Amino acid sequence: MLRPLLLSSALALALGACDRTAAEPPMPDTAALPATSAQGENPLFAASTLPFQAPVFDRIQDAHYQPAIEEGMRQHLAEVRTIADSAEAPTFANTIEALERSGTLLTRAHAIFSAMTSANTNPTLQAAEEALAPKLAEHADAIHLDPALFARVKSLYTQRATLGLTPEQLTVLERTHEDFVRAGAELDAGKQAELRKLNSEESSLTTAFSKKLLDANNAGGVLVDDVAKLDGLDEGTIAAAAEAAKAAGKDGQWLLALQNTTQQPVLGSLKDRALREQVMAASLDRAGKGDANDTRATIQRLAELRARKAELLGYPSYAAYGVADQMARTPEAALKLLTDTVPAATARARAELAKIQAVVDAQGGGFTAGAADWDLYAEQVRKAEYDLDEAQIKPYFELDRVLKDGVFFAAEQLYGITAKERTDLPVYHPDVRVFDIFDADGTQLALFYLDPFKRESKQGGAWMGNFVEQNGLTGDIPVIYNVENYTRPAAGQPALLSWDDTTTLFHEFGHALHGLFSKTAYPSVAGTNTPRDFVEFPSQFNEHWALDPKVFANYAKHHETGAPMPQELVDRIVRARTFNQGYATTEYLAAALLDMAWHTLPAGDAKKDVDAFEREALAKYKVDMAAVPPRYRTNYFSHIWGGGYAAGYYAYFAAEVLDHDAFQWFRENGGLTRENGQVFREKILSIGHSRDLAVAYREFRGKEPSVEPLLEHRGLK
Repeated sequence: MLRPLLLSSALALALGACDRTAAEPPMPDTAALPATSAQGENPLFAASTLPFQAPVFDRIQDAHYQPAIEEGMRQHLAEVRTIADSAEAPTFANTIEALERSGTLLTRAHAIFSAMTSANTNPTLQAAEEALAPKLAEHADAIHLDPALFARVKSLYTQRATLGLTPEQLTVLERTHEDFVRAGAELDAGKQAELRKLNSEESSLTTAFSKKLLDANNAGGVLVDDVAKLDGLDEGTIAAAAEAAKAAGKDGQWLLALQNTTQQPVLGSLKDRALREQVMAASLDRAGKGDANDTRATIQRLAELRARKAELLGYPSYAAYGVADQMARTPEAALKLLTDTVPAATARARAELAKIQAVVDAQGGGFTAGAADWDLYAEQVRKAEYDLDEAQIKPYFELDRVLKDGVFFAAEQLYGITAKERTDLPVYHPDVRVFDIFDADGTQLALFYLDPFKRESKQGGAWMGNFVEQNGLTGDIPVIYNVENYTRPAAGQPALLSWDDTTTLFHEFGHALHGLFSKTAYPSVAGTNTPRDFVEFPSQFNEHWALDPKVFANYAKHHETGAPMPQELVDRIVRARTFNQGYATTEYLAAALLDMAWHTLPAGDAKKDVDAFEREALAKYKVDMAAVPPRYRTNYFSHIWGGGYAAGYYAYFAAEVLDHDAFQWFRENGGLTRENGQVFREKILSIGHSRDLAVAYREFRGKEPSVEPLLEHRGLK
C-alpha cells in the first residue's frame, strides 16, 4: 500500500489533509508562538547536508521531532499569514505558488517523524504523536478556514479561464480550491467551529487507534511451549519463532507473532489443528478483547464523527464525501464495482471449499473445514491439482536476489534505471538498506531506502513513503522508502520469501517508481499525490513483472546452488495463478464492503455495536462465509481507521482494473521492452496528478479501461 503522509509538502498539510484537520481561531497570531528549540541543537531545523537531503539519522533524537514540528507550524503560519494579508491583487505566483513554497521546516520534520512512528516507533514517539495530532489538525484548519486566504484562492479560481495558466498550473489551482471547499471554507462560522472540534477529535482518535492496534498485535502472538506442536513449519520459521520468544522474555518457547491480515502465514503449514484454531482466534479477536488495546469504542466514535462531518459539508455520508474527489466520484459507483463481483467470487470460493472438505474427509479428518484450516488444506489441493508446494518454491526466492535480480532488473529492462547500494548514509535501524537510483543517462533520480523485516516497533503491512518529495520549484529529487514485514530469518539463515512476499516486493517498488519518476513543477501534484483509486495502479501493475519469463528466470534461483528454478516448476506456478482466487477475492471484497458499510452510515444514526454491525454488513452484501473471513475485520482494519483509506479500500480493486488493462496493452505491444516502458513512464508514472488522470489513461491506452483482463486474471470470467 501507499502510506498516506499528512505532508508530502507543507501545502499537502494545509491543502491536502482536510480529512484530518481542526483549529480554533481562523489564523493564530504567530507572534504568540515562540520557537521551542534552539536551531543549533536540533538537526531537523536545517536542511540536511547529506546527499539529496537524506535524513541525518545518526544525529536525530526522539526528542527533536516535536519541537521541530511545532516550530515548523509556527513558521508555516507566518508564511501563510503574509500571503493572506498581502495588499497585492492575487495572482497564481503570489498566492498558489507561494503556498506551494511554504512550510519547508514543517515538511521536512513531519515527513521523517511520520515515517518513524509507522516503521520504528517507541513510547517517546507515541507520546509525541499523541500530543502533535490535534495540533497538526488545528494547524491545517487554521489555513483552510481563513477567510482572507480563501478569498484570494476563490478569486483566482473564478478567473481561471482568463489567467493564461499552464495545464499543470490550472490543475493545481482547481485542486487547491476544491481542497479548501472540502475542508469547510464556505461554511458559516458556527459550522466551522463544530468542524474544527470534529477534526481535532478525529486526528486524536486515529492516532489512538494506531497505537492500540500496534500494542494488540504485539500482545496477540501465540506462545507455544512444545516444539512438537510446530510440526509442519520449516526449520527457519521454527528458529525465528524461538528467537521471537527469546526477545519477548520467553526463552525456551516459541512465539508465533501476528501479522496484519486475518490469515496468518503459519496456518498454511501447521499440522496441529488446535494450534491452528488458536492462531486464527488470536488473529480474529485482536484489538477486541475488552482490554486496554480494544479499538471498538474508538471505532464507534470515529464512524459517528465522520458521518457528522460529512453532513456539515453537505454530503449524505462520509463515503459520499470521501469518494467525491476520487476517480469513482460516488460511493454507488464504487459499491457497484465490488458487488458486481461478489456472485462470481463467492461461487468460486464455495467450490474451493468443497475441494478442501473433500481432502479433509478423504483423510478421515472428521471435522468441517473452517477458516483456520483453509490455507493448510488449500495447499494440499494445490499440490494435488498442480503438483505445487510452497516449500518447493521458497528456496528459489531469496530476498536479496529477488530485489536485485528481479525488482531492480525489471525496472532496468523497462525504464533503463539502475540501483547501486551504498553504506555511507545513516539509517534509523540496522535492517535498513540504501540505494542510489540512476537514470539511463547516469543522472541520479532518487535515493531508495528498504526496511524489510517485521519487528515490534513497526506497524503491520507494507508501504511506501517519501523522506523528500520531488519538487520542481526547488529541484529536490525524491528520497523514497519501502517498508515490508517479512519474517526475520534466524541468525545465519537466508531470508526466503513466499510467492506473496515476492509480489509484495514488486508492488511496493511500483509505488517507489511512481514517486521517483515524478516530473512535475509543483509538489502538491507530484508523484503519488493522486486519488487513492489511481495511486494503487502503478504498484499493482508492477507486480505483473514478477512472473514475466525474462525477469523470473533472472531471479528465481536456488539460494544454495544458484540453479534456476526447473521449467516444469515454473510452468506449475503459471498454471496455478488462478488457484484460490475465490478465497482471495472474497476476503478482499468483504473488507472493502465493510469499509463502505461503516462509512455510508448517515449522521445521527444510533451508535453501532461493532461486532453486530460487522455481521449484519457481511450478510447484507452476501459475503458472510465463515470459512472466508474478511481480510481485515473492523477492529484491526488499520487502512480505514488509522491509515487514510476511509471509504477508500475499494481503491485496490478499482486500480486493479487499470493495472490489468494496462498490462494487456503491454501484451498487445510486445511486452517487456524499453520502448513500452518509456511510454508508460512518460504517460503515467511521471505526471503525478498534474492533469486529469482519466484522460491521461485513455490517451495511454487508446480507449476506456476494460474489466475483462482483471476477471480473466482472477479466474472469475
